[in-house]
Parts: sequence; C-alpha cells; structure tokens
Amino acid sequence: MELVSVVQEVLAGVVVLVSKETLQHQGISLSMEGLVNLQLSSKSVGVFEAFYNSVKPIQLISSNIEVAKAGKIPGGKTEIPFEFPLHTKGNKVLYETYHGVFVNIQYTLRCDMKRSLLAKDLSRTYEFMVHCQPQKAKVSPSPVDFTITPETLQNVRERSLLPKFQIQGHLDATTCAINQPLTGEVVVENSQVPIKSIELQLVRVETCGCAEGYARDATEIQNIQIAEGDICHGLSIPIYMVFPRLFTCPTLETTNFKVEFEVNVVIVLHDDHLITENFPLKLCRA
Repeated sequence: MELVSVVQEVLAGVVVLVSKETLQHQGISLSMEGLVNLQLSSKSVGVFEAFYNSVKPIQLISSNIEVAKAGKIPGGKTEIPFEFPLHTKGNKVLYETYHGVFVNIQYTLRCDMKRSLLAKDLSRTYEFMVHCQPQKAKVSPSPVDFTITPETLQNVRERSLLPKFQIQGHLDATTCAINQPLTGEVVVENSQVPIKSIELQLVRVETCGCAEGYARDATEIQNIQIAEGDICHGLSIPIYMVFPRLFTCPTLETTNFKVEFEVNVVIVLHDDHLITENFPLKLCRA
C-alpha cells in the first residue's frame, strides 16, 4: 500500500493484491488507528503506582471501511484504491507522528482479508506519517548569544581548580522550524588546556503523568561532532544540525504528557572533562 497523509486531508492509497490464480475471500476491510502510548522510565516505576491504571493508550482516531465484499479476486495483479477522511471524534487533536522513548505517537493502517474456514486469513499492517498544517503565524528568529567561562558554569564544586577558558558563540534561533536546520557558530577565544572535541547534543525531554504526579525524563536523540582536536583560537566553527523526522515533532504540551527539546553545546577537554551549555528549543512546523 502507498500511503500519504496530512492533517485535515485524507489518507489515500491503493490495496494491491497479487495472486497466481483466482482467490476466494469473505471480504476485505481496512482499519485505521492513531494512538499515543505512554510509559514510565525504570527509575519511576513504583513511584506512581496509579499511573498504570489511570493512563491507558490514548486513542486519537479510529475508523473502519470495507473495500471489497465477499467474492473472488482474479489471478494476476488487482489494485483497489481507497481514501480515509482524517476526522477526529469530539475535541481530540491529531498530533504529529513521533517515536520517543516514553512517549510514542503512531498511526497505523491494517488490511484484513477474511477467508474460508480451511484457509488462513491474510493481514498486513503499515505505519503512515501525519504532519500538522504549518502554523499561520510566521516564525520569527530569536538569536541567542552565549559566553562560556569558568564563572558562568553551574553545578561546579571546585571552581578554583578549573582551567581558564573563554568560548563564545550564538544560535541563530531557539524557536525553530522543524524542517529547517539549527544553525549558528562557536568560537574558542582562549583556553589554558587543549580541547579534544566540540559536539552538539540534541535531547528530548518527555513528561508523562497523572493526578498523582509527573515523571520527567531527558534522553539523547543524536550527537554530532562539529570540531575535533585542539581547535585554533579565534576560528569560527559553524553549527549545523538537521532535526531527524521520526524522533522530533513540534513541541507538544497536553494534559497527560509533554514533548520538549533541548540542545547542548558540549566542550570536551583533553582530560575528558565536559563543559556543557544548555539551550531549550521550541520546534514548530512553518
């Protein structure tokens, strides 16, 4: 089946049947479903006992159609076109397809062919992607400048033991169109010790919960090295990161869960000490 879908439009495709000879069947049907699956991390298991009872998979959309009544399919290749209107029930909203660790938003289409008692039923399931309509308001860039020195670091126990360094740079925007890359630059102005590597780390922050409480977990999506070795001081190093399609989505906040994103600029010193600067991101579809 070929599947294409955009919110407020239709899911359209073709069921393709290939048989060497005439095939008897008791009907062919299609079932479409969209679900949000939530789960807690292992560190939160037992903390929110009520979570497993109160939060079941959230159904966003469900629909069934019959594409062929009981009969026969001739030998060879048969194509049956279909269309599903993407209409939700009540006040539910279709979120973009997203594959996370503790939050998973997935849309599937299942095709079933019923057969006689002596023949096994045939079934096939496909996942299709849902994109939200671009927001009407234009995304205005919000550049962020940063300077990293021993004095600006947080969660440091022995600040006096840190080597002297100064790293400057900027991100062109922290409110980002998901189909555009994250860009900017970083410059090592000076450093008493050699630098081993500079990396960009994209992080998902997923929050799941209920009335009893919420569990918030941050996990890495991808890590990109933008410089290696002892970088020349004063040299502008470009920042360029593409947001991976399945593992990111527009920033999302609902009653039961949230999906947010952050980027870390990570400086690795020669002795493997890490210096990290964190930037919350707001992703949207423009």
